[in-house]
Amino acid sequence: MSEELRDEELVSDDEESGSDSEIEDTEEMETEGNGAEEQPLVRRTYIPTVVDNNEELDFDESAYVLYRKAQTEYPCLSFDIVADRLGAGPERADNYPLSCTLVAGTQSGKADGNKVLVLRMSGLHQIKHKEEKEDNESDDSSDSEEEEPEPQLDCIPIEHRGCVNRIRSTSVNGKCLCGTWSESGTVFLWDFTQAVEAVNDSELVNQFIKNKTSVKPIFSFSGHRVEGYGLDWSSLKPGLLATGDCRKNIFIWKPTESNAWAVDQKALIGHKESVEDLQWSPSEENVLASCSVDQSIRIWDIRAKQSSSCMLSVESAHDSDINVISWNKTEKTFIASGGDDGVIKIWDLRQFKSKAPKPIAAFKHHISHITSVEWHPTDGTVFAASGDDNQLTLWDLAVEKDNINDCDESEVNELPPQLLFIHQGQTEIKELHWHKQIPGLIISTASNGIDLFRTISV
Repeated sequence: MSEELRDEELVSDDEESGSDSEIEDTEEMETEGNGAEEQPLVRRTYIPTVVDNNEELDFDESAYVLYRKAQTEYPCLSFDIVADRLGAGPERADNYPLSCTLVAGTQSGKADGNKVLVLRMSGLHQIKHKEEKEDNESDDSSDSEEEEPEPQLDCIPIEHRGCVNRIRSTSVNGKCLCGTWSESGTVFLWDFTQAVEAVNDSELVNQFIKNKTSVKPIFSFSGHRVEGYGLDWSSLKPGLLATGDCRKNIFIWKPTESNAWAVDQKALIGHKESVEDLQWSPSEENVLASCSVDQSIRIWDIRAKQSSSCMLSVESAHDSDINVISWNKTEKTFIASGGDDGVIKIWDLRQFKSKAPKPIAAFKHHISHITSVEWHPTDGTVFAASGDDNQLTLWDLAVEKDNINDCDESEVNELPPQLLFIHQGQTEIKELHWHKQIPGLIISTASNGIDLFRTISV
């Protein structure tokens, strides 16, 4: 990672050619007549599943409260948001400019070129819509209006052995701890407290990099013997960690009094193929959910003595690999899942006890693999999802067909009424997260960079 990256500015939305569209937003199309004169631009709603080779997509800033893009030297296909002490709730979300801290792992393609990046994005102002700009231009004040400062991206790069398959952060006794899954088959644990403190102060960033401050893993585990993707910290028991690998094994890590971890050598066995994602229960500290390439979702009780401690399961939850799951933080019996079949399913765990449990909702809008799904941290009916079709979608289960007005365009009426918003402009979106302290702020990472946005819908 080049040192210049730490002072890199975030790219503003109007400097990118990507398209981003709310369901009611429109695109512009230009039609030509038989001869010389061009016809007026025709605006219509953009539907991703309707292909038109002559379409010209137009970014509609009125659909966003905030939208910024950031670029790193190498793609970061996994990241997490670091909790800070700047407050939480609507008052924080509306107190511009915003700032946030992330940890992200690179995939450089070079064995010795990968890093964990500790990033701070600051100076994030809300979008000035057309009406506001016109009001400013018509202001007769003789005082010249100062331009808003550009957003800033500060970065501390830390050497990492192998590409980072997944990274997750947590707070334990005031320390910022992170776990990283390496393609080498090793899981590393890090204490990034010093780096997080430094990245929040420009002078400390300079010192950190100039002094080549070394950050080494505080613990590692190679018992998986193959690479993996499943990784999650418990929100109820600080330091409790679960990791799952491509060989179907799940290991439980428990913190010890000596600032180390005891990894239970007896893996949780039940899946028949690769474990793709893990989620701890938000209400029971000994309960864990997992999903797999074997198309199943399993609920585990880690207190069970036997090697297979699976309490509940759905054997054919999807028609293909299940890539991701998310446990609802407020409606705690609900889990969302997304698979290679492009389907998002909502499950009620109370129905897992039946012989053939069915999802309470299933949505087929994405036209390729689902790569990420996550419930809103405080609204139990809202979730976001992303897919290999370069779409990031927002959904609200509380919306019904009768609650919306019919549109003149038949394609819009055919969309699921629960689909609130479609965000585009990124290629190969891999992960998204809601900021738990800034309601409505979503951050997503893809092969062409990181997007931060807040829509008028949520």
